[in-house]
Amino acid sequence: QVRLVESGGDLVQPGGSLRLSCVTSGINYDNSYMAWLRQAPGKAREGVAAVNSFGDTDYAGSVKGRFTISKDNTKNTLTLQMNALKPEDSGMYYCATSPRGRGSPLLQPSAYNHWGQGTQVTVSS
Repeated sequence: QVRLVESGGDLVQPGGSLRLSCVTSGINYDNSYMAWLRQAPGKAREGVAAVNSFGDTDYAGSVKGRFTISKDNTKNTLTLQMNALKPEDSGMYYCATSPRGRGSPLLQPSAYNHWGQGTQVTVSS
């Protein structure tokens, strides 16, 4: 059974940093797509950062150069390091996964069939 549990969300000032973690179970990291996605109130869910089975990554243009996705097979953890945060980065952040993962990293929310419950990030002064 696949299980994803996010943590690390918080209230932070603009320009600050946060590190989100997603502890997983039931996932083969060598055969999965994994991603961080977010949803702001009144907006559609969007992909923020994604990684495939080989460790290739992709990022939304709005976060490129500021966010870093990484995975640790030994700790069953997916991480999102977020730096230089902006108010528009606020939202509920979810980690998600889907099987296989041998193609390019996927940012589309529709590509994922397992989701965590989310962790809230608020960037405000």
